[in-house]
Amino acid sequence: MPFWSKKAKDPVCGMEVDPKKAAATFAHMGKTYYFCAPGCKVDFAKDPDKYLKSGPTPMGGMGMGHHH
Repeated sequence: MPFWSKKAKDPVCGMEVDPKKAAATFAHMGKTYYFCAPGCKVDFAKDPDKYLKSGPTPMGGMGMGHHH
């Protein structure tokens, strides 16, 4: 098992994301967040503290439907 294959968690939907293959990234408060889809980044960028406080909403709980 390669030691560099660390996964990140999309803070919007909770999906595991490979940082090297993330669809989008966003820097906030000195930390980089990784996203499975550009739509998750857009939602996070609108209100980062909302997602950092409440945690992810599994499978686009707001009906975004961006997961395949």
